[in-house]
Amino acid sequence: MCEKNVNTNIESINIISSPIALKIAMNITNDISDLIKNTRDAISKILNREDKRLIVIIGPCSIHDKDLALDYAQRLADVKNKFPNLLIIMRVYFEKPRTITGWKGLIMDPNLDNSCYIEKGLRLSREIMIGINNKGVPIGCEFLDTISAQYISDLVSWGAIGARTTESQLHRQLASGLSTPIGFKNTTSGNIKVAINSILACKEKHTFLGINNEGIASIVKTKGNPNCHLILRGGVNPNYYSNIVNNSVQMCIDNNVIPNIFIDCSHGNSQKNYKNQKVVVDSICEQISKGQDNIVGVMIESNIHEGNQKLINKKNLKYGVSITDSCVSWEESLNLLEKLNKLFIN
Repeated sequence: MCEKNVNTNIESINIISSPIALKIAMNITNDISDLIKNTRDAISKILNREDKRLIVIIGPCSIHDKDLALDYAQRLADVKNKFPNLLIIMRVYFEKPRTITGWKGLIMDPNLDNSCYIEKGLRLSREIMIGINNKGVPIGCEFLDTISAQYISDLVSWGAIGARTTESQLHRQLASGLSTPIGFKNTTSGNIKVAINSILACKEKHTFLGINNEGIASIVKTKGNPNCHLILRGGVNPNYYSNIVNNSVQMCIDNNVIPNIFIDCSHGNSQKNYKNQKVVVDSICEQISKGQDNIVGVMIESNIHEGNQKLINKKNLKYGVSITDSCVSWEESLNLLEKLNKLFIN
């Protein structure tokens, strides 16, 4: 077989452990399994208006430190019962999409030095997720790589498809087979209809190429995912304003999609200024208090300390500070959670 014209731009290809091998080595307990199932069921009930709580996805922009992730999770575990009107899920993002280049997240680069030991990244990420779930804190993440999902999705209670991939056929197919409720973000330009089309596509059955639990290339057939929903994350301009939310609700109805709206307080809605997340939360509170009952979820980028820092030398990183997008502090996070919780107190 002549292969002289094959893989001319490939430096190396290395085999890694199969998903089932990693799951067996790092198995989950019945308690974790129950937490994930119960959380997924609760989200489904909220989306079907059988549960009046507000879903709040809160946590670091990205996870880069195991101790920090478990510290933050413990803080959430200690306070979550103080907010009975909220279904609190920790934002645990291990993959970061890049417009050009940059750190791609803990799965791709666990050593934070572009060495890209993906096997280590998968194991470390799974270890962190087990630790967080063990604290009774459910996990939300973005599914970016279509293969890595096989390694971690059993530990996820809620998932998102990001603004850069929401129009991707591969991600629509992937989401149609995932067991978690999935939110689709509007595009980076602010296009909402694309995300609604994704929701419609995900409800349908799909057949595509993927891998099975043994890591073998396979034909995957899905049933379709009934729990997909819309995330407004802003674009060139913010889109959390009441008139845009109302228009988005109507757009969903016109396209036979249940108008379940999540609002991302960061990204385009904050215009990349973490302090503006409070402004977005205030607007959400005002809209809900005036009767907008189609806002069912909120996303907040939060860390132990506010702001962010550049990843130049990992030995000089400040503890509790994001190395990707800027986040609000833990103290401010508690203030925002209190505001949202009070909305539903009679």
